[in-house]
Amino acid sequence: MMTDVLTILGWCIIAVGLFFDLVGCLGLVRLPDVYNRLQAATKCVTLGTCAILLGVFVIQGISAAGLKALLCIVFVVLTAPVGAHAIARAGHRAGVKPTERMAWDDYAEAQGLDSKTPAQSGESSHEEA
Repeated sequence: MMTDVLTILGWCIIAVGLFFDLVGCLGLVRLPDVYNRLQAATKCVTLGTCAILLGVFVIQGISAAGLKALLCIVFVVLTAPVGAHAIARAGHRAGVKPTERMAWDDYAEAQGLDSKTPAQSGESSHEEA
């Protein structure tokens, strides 16, 4: 009886994780620039992947597979934000412009650079030939 309840609970948690992964993937396709796409990938996909792994742990219990799932959760939680930060910082340093709808740039402001976006400064984000 208890095993059936844990199995159903585990599959519900996995379903929630799949939903968040789907939303994260849609964000990667639909959002306008690399910084917004990183937001979708980091937040939604990390939460979704951790939920899937948690569901596996609930179903498997304290076994080799369950403990590996918990270890993977720790690994994903520690590495995904660091990787996203590194990609965003590299993009910013390489001069990748954010969308024109972005209000300000905190990272540029912290480095003493112009924190205005192209829309605020009157510049065009497209190169003229």
